[in-house]
Amino acid sequence: MKILVTGGAGFIGSHIVDGLLTAGHHVAVIDDLSSGSRDNLPPGVPLHVVDIVDGQAVRGVFERERPEAVCHQAAQMSVSRSVRDPLFDAQVNCIGLINVLDAAAAAGSRRFVFASSGGVLYGDVTAPAPETTPANPVSPYGITKWVGERYLKFYAIEHGLAAVALRYSNVYGPRQNPHGEAGVVAIFSKKMLAGEPATINGDGRYVRDYVFGPDVATANIAALTRDVPDIQPGSLTSLNIGTGIGIDVNELEAVVRAEVARVLAARGRTARLPTPLHGPERPGDLRSNLVSAARAGEVLGWRPTVAFPAGAARTVEWFAARG
Repeated sequence: MKILVTGGAGFIGSHIVDGLLTAGHHVAVIDDLSSGSRDNLPPGVPLHVVDIVDGQAVRGVFERERPEAVCHQAAQMSVSRSVRDPLFDAQVNCIGLINVLDAAAAAGSRRFVFASSGGVLYGDVTAPAPETTPANPVSPYGITKWVGERYLKFYAIEHGLAAVALRYSNVYGPRQNPHGEAGVVAIFSKKMLAGEPATINGDGRYVRDYVFGPDVATANIAALTRDVPDIQPGSLTSLNIGTGIGIDVNELEAVVRAEVARVLAARGRTARLPTPLHGPERPGDLRSNLVSAARAGEVLGWRPTVAFPAGAARTVEWFAARG
């Protein structure tokens, strides 16, 4: 199958590209490289350096590639940036999505998988939320992800797309960009490996459901390629992708700290890691968010395979290997 991955040079997108190639599919990528990297892509994968807000450029890529399926990962992904600049968030996450949907419909693409967010869509929840939980986004980022699903449903009905929205919890793992505002595991790993203190926002009692990036890639590949009764032309299927297990930021910092100490010791570097700093609370942050991925198991046969301590270890090792 010919599949186009937007944001395919980024953290999650590049893991999806790897998995699709391993499964024998033909893959092309759109990425503006604002947070992704060419180094994340294997040689020979066509990379179109295009901003999805540029509708004409997006349409040109689709006319050349003619993908049978689309995996839309390109996004503005920071809650705090969406609060500061809701217009930019809407331009990327709404206008950019519409540009990709328009191009997919014009090119005759049959299936469309969209990176949504269970991590913000349901608001504050203290038990794993199923997909039937009413949407209650409190940040512009959450609002645009919810609006994105509504547009996706419209295009599915209007153009006969088989559409899937995967509602991610908090995704982490190797290749995550540690220089932005999203991705606390990557940020903490990079800082601690450099001997710098991690900064915890507020009291750190923010509970999240952390899911490993390669596990998320596996869910996308299943949604793109599996022939299942729930995914049909003209319909939208929304599925949570997470673990249902909550970890707060203080606990996360302790796990990452232990893994950094282990990795440094294995390299003959014994260092006393500085204690974390505490900064102000971030606007728009939820206190607690967990998702239930039971339906993804029923529909796609998907379940998370990597528990947080093992995933944190692999993430720290990845950053350590790159200096």
